[in-house]
This record gives sequence, C-alpha cells and structure tokens, in this order.
Amino acid sequence: MTRVFAAILATTALVSPVLAQEQITEFRIGVLGGENAQDRMTANECYRAKAEALLGVPVKLFTPADYDGVIQGLLGGTIDMAWLGASAYAKIFLTDPEAVEPVMVKTNLDKSFGYYSIGFARKDRGITSLEDMKGKVFAFGDPNSTSGYLIPAIEIPAQIAASMQSGDYFGEVKFVGGHEQTIVAVANGDVDAGVTWADGMGAWEDGYNSGALRKAADAGLVDMNQMVEIWRSAPIPEGPIVLRKTLPERVKLDVTTLTASLPYMDAECAYNFMAGEALGFQPINHDAYRSIIEARKSQM
Repeated sequence: MTRVFAAILATTALVSPVLAQEQITEFRIGVLGGENAQDRMTANECYRAKAEALLGVPVKLFTPADYDGVIQGLLGGTIDMAWLGASAYAKIFLTDPEAVEPVMVKTNLDKSFGYYSIGFARKDRGITSLEDMKGKVFAFGDPNSTSGYLIPAIEIPAQIAASMQSGDYFGEVKFVGGHEQTIVAVANGDVDAGVTWADGMGAWEDGYNSGALRKAADAGLVDMNQMVEIWRSAPIPEGPIVLRKTLPERVKLDVTTLTASLPYMDAECAYNFMAGEALGFQPINHDAYRSIIEARKSQM
C-alpha cells in the first residue's frame, strides 16, 4: 500500500498547470442505502470534511433511501462520487458506459479485495443451513445490492434446486431495504433469516473484521453470539469507489489520493468509512467487474 500511495502522489505532482486550473463549484458524494440516513452521514462526515478542505469547495453528502437513488444520481450527473457495490456499478455501466470510472477498492487485511454474501439466522430459530429454511421467510436487502441480492439470486437457486420465488422453496422472499434493515429484521425475529455482507475474516462474534455485520455489532444493533451463519457465497469482488468521468482530472487525482491516504492520515476516520478493520484502498479498474456485469446481464 505504501508503494501504491507513493505512486498516486507522484502522479498527482505531475498534473499539468492547465488541469490544475480546472474548477468545480461543489463536490457531491452519494452514499448507498443499507443503514439509516443519519448513521450514513455520521460514518462519512470525516471523509466529507477532509475532501472539502482538500478541494476548496463545498462537499455534500447525499443519502437516498435506496441504491437506485445513488445510481440515478451518478447517471444524471448530480452525484460526483460514490462507493458502489459491484452490482450497482454493473447497472451503471450497462446503462451508460461513459458515466463513471472505478478508481479505488477497499483492501482487506490479507491484501485481497473480496468479500462474501453471508446468510444468517438467530440461534434460537434452530436454523443452521438452507435446508432448514424450506417454507420460511428469507430477507434480502436491495435489488441492486450485489451481496444483498444479485449473488444469492444466482448461487442459492443452484444449491436448493428451486427458484427464489416466494412459495417455491422459501415460504416468502422479501426485500427489507438494505443491510442494516436485514440485520435488524433477523435480530428482532421479524424474518427467519437474511443475507448481508462481510469480509469473512476475523471472529464471527465481532461481526468479522469489516462489513455490515461488524457495523451493526459495533453499533449495538445485534449480538453476534445470538446469531449463526447458515450460508456463504463464493468470493465477490469488493465494489469500487467511482468518480464521474467528466470531472476535471485534477479533482479525480486529488480525491483518489485522499482515499488512498485515509488510513495513514486518520485511522478512526478510515475505520468508520471502511465499515471496520481493513488495510486501506488500492487502485482498481473496470476489468475487475466483468464477471459481475455478465451476472447482472443474466438476471435482466
């Protein structure tokens, strides 16, 4: 990561004076749904403040109720930056390949940049596998979520030899809005099980090292000792931080440098921004998401 950071800094230093003179009047960051708006604002405030100090213009956070609000903002040019899931990026690319470009990806402590869709239930429900879920209520987050729907919708039917339609195998398949909502629904007993995302590293009791379970455990929304993992997907490529392609190049370089340097500048800010413990960020490009784009096509 040190070499990556140094390379980005060197690139930034070589920006031409013409590019450096390009101006923006504000910078807008979209934050995907998955938890309540205030929590999303709080987790991203430190990044927003650092970006504002760096860019010298107002930086605003936007927290639409669902994933599609951020997607449409990026497509329409009203949002400049977002940390997307891989499926959300695929939807944008399939709609307009020139709308955004992936620039950075969160890196796990083992230097990988993958994560998992995790199926989970309350221990007292007596559910330990998908076989125990027959006829029961299974909750998913958002139709545009990679781990919260796209990957489970491909992998789970292959395992149970049935569709994801309510009443086919599961008693009911329902969308509850996002990762936090799914976790709370399972913890409160409103549904029998749900899926969310995690890096799959570290201790289950902590909600793993990073991801929605870790954030929920840190916030006291769930006691992981009362939960059990019932299913895990194949590894999924972590979603990219994307920037609107038409932004001035200097802005892109400044924001990319800020993102790469965040763990070194402010460890607490990085922890909140990255949803737990992680190594930091590394450069990424479109090629890393070709398989997810094909998966998204198959579900269209």
